[in-house]
Amino acid sequence: MAVPVTVVDDSKISRKMVIRALPPAWEVDITQAENGEEALAAYRDGKAEVMFLDLTMPVMDGYQVLEQLQKEALNTFVVVISADIQPEAQERVKKLGAMAFIKKPVKTEHIEDVLKEYGLV
Repeated sequence: MAVPVTVVDDSKISRKMVIRALPPAWEVDITQAENGEEALAAYRDGKAEVMFLDLTMPVMDGYQVLEQLQKEALNTFVVVISADIQPEAQERVKKLGAMAFIKKPVKTEHIEDVLKEYGLV
């Protein structure tokens, strides 16, 4: 059965890069979101068992998404993918419930390592 995955980034190119970097053998059903509001809507529609989340976006950023997920006790496996690699940003997203932090540009092996670590592939 395919895993519902939502890829959240305001850049269409970045979303495509993340999708291309997913392990080829991983059976997924992909939903794309341009901002945090769309990401939360996808989650509520059952389309985000796993979420790949950018931090810097209009409307609702990645931090706000994580805060909302935490506030509502919503359960999804969040991997933050961001160019903001400052230790403070990484620490903050982990405190907000993200399982991992991957820096852009994303590579298949980085995603695969995280997924293997948590038994998702």
